Amino acid sequence: MSRSIALLLSLAFIVTQFMTAAKPVSPTSQDSWQQKTPIPKTEFGLRAASSNGKVYVIGDSINYEYDPATDKWTEKTPLPTPRTYFQIATYENKIYAIGGRSGWNQKEQRTILSGANEVYDPSTNTWKKLKPMLTNRSDISASVVNGKIHIIGTDIHEVYNIHDDSWTIGKPMSFPLLAYGYSSAVIDSKIYIVAWNQTHIYDPKSDSWSLGASTPIPVSNGGVCATTGVMALKRVHVIGGTTGEGGMFSEGTAFTQVYDPSTDTWILGEPMPTARLGLTVAVVHDQIYAIGGSTSTVFSPSLGANEQYTPLGYGTPDPTYDGAAPEVALLSPKNQSYYESSVPLEFSVNESAFWMHYKIDDETITEVSGNTTVRGLSPGSHHLTVYVFDEAGNSGMSETVFFTVEPFPLVPVAAALVLVAIVVVAAGLLVYLKKRKSKAG
Repeated sequence: MSRSIALLLSLAFIVTQFMTAAKPVSPTSQDSWQQKTPIPKTEFGLRAASSNGKVYVIGDSINYEYDPATDKWTEKTPLPTPRTYFQIATYENKIYAIGGRSGWNQKEQRTILSGANEVYDPSTNTWKKLKPMLTNRSDISASVVNGKIHIIGTDIHEVYNIHDDSWTIGKPMSFPLLAYGYSSAVIDSKIYIVAWNQTHIYDPKSDSWSLGASTPIPVSNGGVCATTGVMALKRVHVIGGTTGEGGMFSEGTAFTQVYDPSTDTWILGEPMPTARLGLTVAVVHDQIYAIGGSTSTVFSPSLGANEQYTPLGYGTPDPTYDGAAPEVALLSPKNQSYYESSVPLEFSVNESAFWMHYKIDDETITEVSGNTTVRGLSPGSHHLTVYVFDEAGNSGMSETVFFTVEPFPLVPVAAALVLVAIVVVAAGLLVYLKKRKSKAG
């Protein structure tokens, strides 16, 4: 073969390789799994949550931030109160860690349960302690609906109000749980708890419980999450878990079970690459990240596995997705002065509202069901904003009005009273004079 022919063949090979390398990468297929960088350090009882497009995996002694865009992990400030098997929830990009197990009482041979309630702010990498849960416990689920975290267990339902750091008692589950190791997800302001083969549904608006269709495969200790409808269909996903009812030698599974609330039906998706139980899951841009867990309940170390699931229908918003924020028009108060300590609060909303509240002077918010009166205002300057959540969970807010409460104008009123008194006296004197003159005549 001549050198010129050999050179041409080499050039052709290089061009072919370049064209192959330059070919656009196809998007991730629907209903498929990809293995990602494992978490650097792992332990049992981890919990994951998403905030600002990143995943935070928190446990007894660890807090790692995972960035899906770079597939890298970064170590962050750990829990102030070390514990495992707590529950986790995100609201306004802050992460709340509640309850869990804080140790073992050797003398009494029992687990030490915690009621700790701590919030993590990823923007500052700091934790803050909040009012603890009313009942120390683990084996719970945590779900956020309109500024309130519902902590639900077998027979106790406690509700944490994020805005005023307070706890109340909610309606307990109407149907007994068939297994421990359950979790929950929220779609359209309804809470879905999946335990064994049960689908428990709680509607905070009507304060009612119901049962949905049973899962295709009964599991416990799986990961439960929901896609939002922005990039994929609104669905509840149950990932992995065990079919062994939590027994001593239960093995992990790789099942992906998908629930459609609109039709109350379940289907099976592509199995997860690593079969496991006790894993934790989080959703970023409607892709699911399954992290940690173990292959069985005993004689199995905690796993560092991190696997990404791209759901069915990914890339197309759910037909029912409502991404529009409600429009709130504030009619009263106005930007003016008021001479009373009570001011009418009047506003209008362009759609059905699920939850409404107002905040005055950046203090504790007050929940309202409609127009009302703001009472007990002190003299001075104030500002007020109304917030509204619609049925889809979108939040809207009014403009902020600035107004002043002035002290009651005592001097002008006193002067007016004196003038009225003079008029009354003058009128009386005039009547007296007329009567006297008529008698004299």
